[in-house]
Amino acid sequence: MQRRNILRAVLLVVLVVSAGNLTVAWLGAPTDAITAAEKQTDDPLADRTPVVENRDGATVITTDPPGGSDGLGAIVAFDATGRPLYHNDTYGNYFDVDPDPPGSRTVLYVAGSRYNPCPDDLRARTDAAVDDRCAEVVIERVNLTTGAHERLHTAVTEWDIWHDVDRIDDHRLLVADIARDRVFTLNTTTGEVTWEWRAREDLDPDSGGNPGDWTHVNDVELLEDGRVLVSLRNQDRVVFLEPGEGLQRDWTLGAEDAYGILYEQHNPDYIPPARGGPAVVVSDSENNRVVEYQRENDTWVRTWEWRDARLRWPRDADRLPGGHTLVTDSQGNRVLELSETDEIVWSVDISTPYEAERLGTGDESATGASTAALANGTEATAAGTDRSSKTGLSWLVAFVTGPVVNGLLHVAPTWVTIGDLAVAGVFVATAGTAGLLEVYWSGIGRRLRRW
Repeated sequence: MQRRNILRAVLLVVLVVSAGNLTVAWLGAPTDAITAAEKQTDDPLADRTPVVENRDGATVITTDPPGGSDGLGAIVAFDATGRPLYHNDTYGNYFDVDPDPPGSRTVLYVAGSRYNPCPDDLRARTDAAVDDRCAEVVIERVNLTTGAHERLHTAVTEWDIWHDVDRIDDHRLLVADIARDRVFTLNTTTGEVTWEWRAREDLDPDSGGNPGDWTHVNDVELLEDGRVLVSLRNQDRVVFLEPGEGLQRDWTLGAEDAYGILYEQHNPDYIPPARGGPAVVVSDSENNRVVEYQRENDTWVRTWEWRDARLRWPRDADRLPGGHTLVTDSQGNRVLELSETDEIVWSVDISTPYEAERLGTGDESATGASTAALANGTEATAAGTDRSSKTGLSWLVAFVTGPVVNGLLHVAPTWVTIGDLAVAGVFVATAGTAGLLEVYWSGIGRRLRRW
């Protein structure tokens, strides 16, 4: 009996300590993006060198919290010290944001809210096969100085919000339609679709995810040579389209389940030959890293990689002028800027950021150079056809540290960190152990075995 009581006391202490740690984390967490920004009391650049190029440019960030119909998402702008300049949380989730036009204080963004069940007024506004759930999508422009808004387009989709749009001209946008597994050109004046590529035209239907979220197409970019870059997250691939011709298979970066190359990536940016490419800077999300691939001899070679202990599920990486890289760390709850020597020279804490733009540096990586051009690369690793991580222990490690942990963090409350997950695991395991021991000690277990 004395041993039982000692064990009970130990388990109780573990439960109390772990519950206390979780409570402190919950009480100390910021409730929204502005609160998080206001916690930045010190200038993160105060005693750092080198001085960040374009330091005076605002950084605009969108957030994508779990859920999405309860108004938790936001678009926020910060100055160089991390102090908020603008904030709007009208919609549940915010995704792509671009300067529009480049060099201005006006940005173009796509946002929206998800609903389950779908309201009747939204059902009436779409020809989509809406069942119980739906999403309202908006494409808007906002002047960050005056706050003036302009609505360009509204849509209702079967289940998810478009993740990316790319400006073509005054009246046309290139859209990554995640709900219908397609890329299309939208005339915002007439509402007409003037060009469309459907993934089913070129992809194996057995690849990628399940019906309803097959490709999870999350990014699209119109290249200077007229081609279209597309991120197919669930196929672990970045592909290149030639309008009118289809998929350029020999340009594909990544392969199905070739996790050593890309693992459910987000927001790839193309760097053309004029700036040291062809190269692609991409957030390798489930591998918890940001990488760059250079095209050499008709294959893709990894020339740069960055991660630290905090980086989890990055979903955007923009190469800035001078070799700096702006990184969106979604589960690390921060946006940070790396120098050309991979030092963190600026950062701001914000819950579940999706994409970030540094105003004054062009759209995404439009003014950045490749690592090869900057002569700052690591030893190159051929990666065009590597499938070594598809099976075995390395696959299991990648799966657990990537989708499992990142998925738990995404559905958990926004204040939960990876450390909090570990504490919660200890709490659940301890509570379960204590419960089983009490059942065993009560004699119920022995009676059940005899029965």
